[in-house]
Amino acid sequence: MEECVVQFTEYLKNNKGSTKNTILSYERDLKNFKKFLSQTNSTKLQNINVTNVRSYLLFLEKKGRAPSTISRNLASLRSFFRFLYKEGLIYEDPTVDVAAPKIKKKLPEILTMEEVELLLAQPDNKELKGIRDRAMLEVLYATGIRVSELISLQTNQVHMTLGYLQCSYMGKERVIPLGSKAIEALEKYIEEVRSIMIRDSQERALFVNCSGTPMSRQGFWKIVKTYAQQAAIQKPITPHMLRHSFAAHLVENGADLQSVQEMLGHSDISTTQVYAKLQKNKIKEVYNKAHPRA
Repeated sequence: MEECVVQFTEYLKNNKGSTKNTILSYERDLKNFKKFLSQTNSTKLQNINVTNVRSYLLFLEKKGRAPSTISRNLASLRSFFRFLYKEGLIYEDPTVDVAAPKIKKKLPEILTMEEVELLLAQPDNKELKGIRDRAMLEVLYATGIRVSELISLQTNQVHMTLGYLQCSYMGKERVIPLGSKAIEALEKYIEEVRSIMIRDSQERALFVNCSGTPMSRQGFWKIVKTYAQQAAIQKPITPHMLRHSFAAHLVENGADLQSVQEMLGHSDISTTQVYAKLQKNKIKEVYNKAHPRA
């Protein structure tokens, strides 16, 4: 089996272009599978059958492994045995009829409106950096755009007089309204800060760092983390949580899912429906807390 694993990893590297981390993950999963098989004396490839695979998944479940971990292990085994079958090294693929465990999708964690207000109030509006940070946070929450879209914004994509911005993701462009608070923060940043921060007058990036170059994803993540700590918000805040909060608060206040889908840039409305589920959960929570016989 070891020799076949080596052939498989070479295939991943040379034919599939898999990354080093991906290959290491496959190797780790296959090593653990082989260790399990050695306890049952079934390490010979031709003797491995569907029962062995199912027994291994059950073993992982009893060990307390998460459904996502079990699914990943099965995916590794499937790729391995599919490769062996195509190469003619085995006559049957033992993973064909094995079903992956169902993974319960977690609802996204969001900030309350009060927590959003608290976070947005943290940047010091008397300092250059604080004015920029406030503008970035306001735009992110006002539009629900992705962090990659935020840091990629160009100056010509913001139309404050008309109150909207344009952004592009995966070749698809969309137009999103800007709220009055975001416009106000953007105007202050552009008029008072950006021209001081940039080093090159030809720079088109809307948001720049203190070196005058485009803000990076890591740089903005640190900004969010710093202000979350200042605000003493206990939730593990990430920039993407503001995107989730934007959508959830829109739905909570009566926005229809199709409009939210368009603003978020979701290709499938089923992705957007998670925010409706969040609203249903909140209603149930309110009921359980408020109803005398709940």
